[in-house]
Amino acid sequence: MADTIIDRCEAKGLRMTGQRRTIAAVLEDANDHPDVEELYARAAAVDAGISLATVYRTVKLFEEAGILEKLEFGDGRARYEDADRDHHDHLIDIASGQVIEFVDPEIEALQEKIAERLGYTLKGHRMELYGTKIKEP
Repeated sequence: MADTIIDRCEAKGLRMTGQRRTIAAVLEDANDHPDVEELYARAAAVDAGISLATVYRTVKLFEEAGILEKLEFGDGRARYEDADRDHHDHLIDIASGQVIEFVDPEIEALQEKIAERLGYTLKGHRMELYGTKIKEP
């Protein structure tokens, strides 16, 4: 498997223009789950010639190629992350919109156990938890 988003795009035969490379690099550097507007702001800071339409088209292309994963957390914004990242789940703070990634071995084992009890071999899953921060007394 290729290491970077650009490498994976090239391996899939996608034509990589300078602007697509900039968008891919911005995505590669993201430590969060940006939406298209945020991607556009970050990409335009690198290349002022990038349009919002170019970012939308590129994100759609990357998603269709299996390079990006689209995430929808119920706030009306589609967010994106690298589809080749290690497995993790999400906790979404519904007050702030913050998305926290986590991995919990107990939850992973429990999901496997539930699938097995129901007669299935688990091949994948996506977990999203929604909550608000507990106020300290």
